[in-house]
Amino acid sequence: MTEEAPRAAAVAADAIALAETVADATAPADATAPADGAAPSDRAAADVTIPADPDPDPDPDPDPDPDPDPAPDPAADVATPADPAAAERSKEAVSRFVERFASQLVEAGMPRMPSRIFAALLSSDSGVMGSAELADQLRISPAAVSGGVRYLAQVDMVIREREPGSRRDRYRLHSNQWYEALANRDQLMRRWEDTLREGVASLGGASPAGRRMSETLAFFEFLEKELQGMLERWRHYRGERFGD
Repeated sequence: MTEEAPRAAAVAADAIALAETVADATAPADATAPADGAAPSDRAAADVTIPADPDPDPDPDPDPDPDPDPAPDPAADVATPADPAAAERSKEAVSRFVERFASQLVEAGMPRMPSRIFAALLSSDSGVMGSAELADQLRISPAAVSGGVRYLAQVDMVIREREPGSRRDRYRLHSNQWYEALANRDQLMRRWEDTLREGVASLGGASPAGRRMSETLAFFEFLEKELQGMLERWRHYRGERFGD
């Protein structure tokens, strides 16, 4: 039993040496080697590699988008003014309407220049224009404007008024220009009726010309009576639909 103890101690020493050899062989190349004579526990601690901190100063609230899109600007939703090309197209469209409507008024019997001036006033937002504005838009002379407006004023389709603080005239549409025009036709038809009665009396109602004259008189008398009722109905209809 005395001989076996040294032998066991030698085997244990050989096992420890073998284990240290294997540990040295498998340790990472950049591991820090312990100093000679260090205790086995110190050697084992030295063989442990502490991983480096990937982010030594982490951001507690990292921003996944360092450059985010700015918040929408409410002003961006505001419609921008139309470009000059769109404004020019609109001007051309108004000009086409003026000329087309004026041509139709001419076909109905109105002189050409008053027709163009009336259509220009009708297509303006305010319904009021000065002589220079009309001359520039319609490309006519101030004298032509004056003559056309004179006709429109005579048939109660426009009003001539003085610009505030100026000696220049401006021209305004009647707020109910068609009513005014027809209402004044009523007075005109009465004068026609008086003249036609004189014609019937002069020609004789039994003659062919007298009968034709009588039928014309009867037509205007009928139209006058119907026109009065129609204008009254229009006043009620206009008030219900447009509130004035």
